Amino acid sequence: MSQPTAGLHHVTAISGAPHENLAFYTERLGQRLVKQTVNFDDPGTWHLYYGDAGGSPGTILTFFPFPNAAPGREGPGQALAFAYGVPRGAFDGWVTRLGAGARDVTQRFGARVLSLRDPHGQRLELIEADGRGDALGGFHSVTLWVDDPAATARVLTDILGYAQVGEEAEGKGRRMRFAAPGGAVGRVVDILRHPGASGRQGAGTIHHIAFRAADDAHQDEIRARVAAAGHHVTPRIDRQYFNAIYFREPGGTLFEVATDPPGFAVDEAPDALGTALKLPPRYEAQRDRIAAALPPLRMPEGAR
Repeated sequence: MSQPTAGLHHVTAISGAPHENLAFYTERLGQRLVKQTVNFDDPGTWHLYYGDAGGSPGTILTFFPFPNAAPGREGPGQALAFAYGVPRGAFDGWVTRLGAGARDVTQRFGARVLSLRDPHGQRLELIEADGRGDALGGFHSVTLWVDDPAATARVLTDILGYAQVGEEAEGKGRRMRFAAPGGAVGRVVDILRHPGASGRQGAGTIHHIAFRAADDAHQDEIRARVAAAGHHVTPRIDRQYFNAIYFREPGGTLFEVATDPPGFAVDEAPDALGTALKLPPRYEAQRDRIAAALPPLRMPEGAR
């Protein structure tokens, strides 16, 4: 295989009211708001990006917040949860900070896991990992919930370059763990096979997950492998901060492959990321109308 992905680039989910989403991820979880923009396909909707101080690939969580969104339903055919890595010495402090208790902590592949939900029902996890300090260390992993793991596993291994590194029982099902080579954050994907009714998108569910491509040439290589495997894949789409291609893996989850460059500092200085509404050039002529129609964010202090 030519160059594999280094792991996750970002995760995009659907939420309810944007100001509640913003407060939780900046004030409770200590993430930086690195970009406030709009859904490029629906400019009447916010698209909020959270991450580390520099907006590094593997730390980026994004949301489409709809104030009146109906709740989604978890089930096979979707990405179930995303997980942040937490330095082992800081794990107990995070349990206390988030108002959890020992009963909320489980074990997975030898590491402690704290599972919780955000204000709109999105399942998220904190997992013990290597590292120092007390801040969340970017993504540890995502979990895909599927009926038949074999076809999804082939996409991870044959197209994206992952290797299976573990498997264990979980409740009435089984969890398979895959890891991308190297030491980048967000290099783990878990496949969970568990009985349940099919999932439905809505508030509190993940819309898609994105994997890293080093540049356009690397993205082209991955796109060729996706097409050769018989999956429909989009042409390259300019998303301002990265280029993207999309395809749906056999288990039902929408996958994206996003380039690392150009990054989030193309239209803001690094120390000013996330402080102003940024629009793609095609919407600039409509800025006043778009800004007036967006729900207020009510920016908390921790977002800046």
